[in-house]
Amino acid sequence: MRRPGRESTIRPHTRGGTMGTIVVAFDESEPAGRALERGIDLARRYEDRLVVTSVRPVVIGAFDGAPGPELVAAGEKVAAAGVPFTLVEAAGDPGQAIVEVADGHEAQLIVVGTREPSLVERVLGMSVSEGVQRRARCDVLIVH
Repeated sequence: MRRPGRESTIRPHTRGGTMGTIVVAFDESEPAGRALERGIDLARRYEDRLVVTSVRPVVIGAFDGAPGPELVAAGEKVAAAGVPFTLVEAAGDPGQAIVEVADGHEAQLIVVGTREPSLVERVLGMSVSEGVQRRARCDVLIVH
C-alpha cells in the first residue's frame, strides 16, 4: 500500500529498457520459426541483441563452427528486422548446447519453439525445449 505523498518506485516497462541478451534456438521447423519471430519482436521492443543458434546433434567429420545455411537464412531475417545479432553454430546434445550458448553469452532469456512430441519422443523423453528448461540458468520462453 502506498503512503500518501510518496511516489511508487515500480513503473510499468515501456520501450527503451533492456532485457539483455536473448538466445533463440533455430532449426528451420515451424515452431523454431515462431520462436525466431518472437525473439525478433522482443529484441526490437527492449532494444536488445539476439544470439541465434542452431545445433547439430551429432558431429560427423570436421566441425568448423561455421553457420549452416538454415542459420544464415535466420540471420538474414534478423538483419532485415534491424536487430543486432550473432549467429552461433553448435554441436552436441541440443538442450545442453543451447544452454551452453546462453551461458557463454550471459543471456537473460532463451526462446525455443515446441511441437507435439511423437510417441517415441514421449517415451524416450527427447524434448529439446524440456531439456533447455531443466538446464537453463536464465528464463526460458517456450513458443507454441
